[in-house]
Amino acid sequence: MRRPAFLYLLSLKAWGWVAAAIVSLVLVLGVGRGLGLRWDPLGLDWRRLDAALVQADLARRDAQARTLEIQGQIEQARRVETVHQQTLAVERITATAVTQARSAPDAHQPLDPARAARLSAHDDGLCRLSPDVCDPAASGDPGPGHDALPSGPAG
Repeated sequence: MRRPAFLYLLSLKAWGWVAAAIVSLVLVLGVGRGLGLRWDPLGLDWRRLDAALVQADLARRDAQARTLEIQGQIEQARRVETVHQQTLAVERITATAVTQARSAPDAHQPLDPARAARLSAHDDGLCRLSPDVCDPAASGDPGPGHDALPSGPAG
């Protein structure tokens, strides 16, 4: 006659009982997890949740910073383009003025000393208002063929 299966458990040695207990525990935990049961005696889920919330907040702030950075780059590019267009316009106007001044009928006649003094004083006043625009190195000889005045004080 055949013995029922549970009677084999009675003949187990000590290590057999330990192995059976471990297998039973693993099966119970596996079935419990499968059913959605959670056991967290140390509260690790709350710690993980807090860490995830902190990480999400940091990611949101980082994304905002990148958005502001991109907006700043766009504004900077727009300002650079504006300055570039202004520089090109000044170069065109200056080239036209220089051409007209060189082709004027009195271009090779000396300048009246009183008028030269007024222009020099006006230039000095402009240099006091914006000294970074005035280049002291430009007061030297402009080159052959030009009758330029030095940019120093009149006198």
